[in-house]
Amino acid sequence: MTRTELAAAGITDPLLRESYRCCRELNARHGKTFFLATRLLAPDQRPAVHALYGFARRADDILDDFDPILTMDERAARLDGLAQQFAVGDSGGDPVLAAVLHTADRYNIDDHLFDAFLTSMRMDLTITDYPDRAALDRYVYGSAEVIGLQLLPILGATETISAAAPYAAALGKAFQLTNFLRDVDEDLARDRVYLPADELAAYGVDRDLLAWCSRRRQTEPRVRRALAAQHEITREIYDYAGGGIERLAPRSRPCVATALTLYSEILDRIEDNDFEVFGQRARVGTGRRMRIGAAGLLRAWSARRRPAQIPETARASDISQPRERT
Repeated sequence: MTRTELAAAGITDPLLRESYRCCRELNARHGKTFFLATRLLAPDQRPAVHALYGFARRADDILDDFDPILTMDERAARLDGLAQQFAVGDSGGDPVLAAVLHTADRYNIDDHLFDAFLTSMRMDLTITDYPDRAALDRYVYGSAEVIGLQLLPILGATETISAAAPYAAALGKAFQLTNFLRDVDEDLARDRVYLPADELAAYGVDRDLLAWCSRRRQTEPRVRRALAAQHEITREIYDYAGGGIERLAPRSRPCVATALTLYSEILDRIEDNDFEVFGQRARVGTGRRMRIGAAGLLRAWSARRRPAQIPETARASDISQPRERT
């Protein structure tokens, strides 16, 4: 299947093909829900999406590798090195970088979206709490919203990329906020809290109370109410983001709709579990994921066979002009 995808995307250089294969393997191994959704894209779209995932994974690994030998300064230096290599267009033999540089150039994806992503990754080196929604939103823009914006030129739009951009950014944000709710316990283990402190405080919740819940593997009532409020905010963002699916190219809609359904059902499971996020991880069962994926696959096949009636636009320049790499 990889060969078919690479051929469909017109990627013929042997080294470049190997780079894209590496990104695909990373996606399949570490991003199972996301990978399932990519199977609903047309074969020519998939390699570029895998490359973007690979780049995000490379940065995430620098941050969350639990090797105690690495200091924060060393992690920062590695992130800076990654950013510099991307800026000058030098993969340095890194297959993931080779693939993402090729993808960024091919789809004219604005470099500032990668800069914003790496800025948020650097924040994880020094920032462990967010005082309010505005501070968290600054982090989420780079960690999640820009991912949706990077994907847009690959997905295509029925009008312009800029018209679809707010919805794509919102969907990335909804996915990230879902992760924050699901992973409160895991994030505490990394000394991070990705929930606005002032909104938690409105329910009498602080970091100490979250740590108490983590130690006892149970959700205290005040924490449950605070998480329910965060859940409602995230649900509203999903509702808004879903309105943008019809703005995407028809062949891309089944993939994005399936990803939205799968991720929003993680939010449902959190609620079904009565916000018991300490000691258990909300997940959508394999059977359910397969059923949703199969339904999406049928829609994807139908959309690909149907002749496009509206020109698809895939110009990142509708967002802003990319800079030249030097």
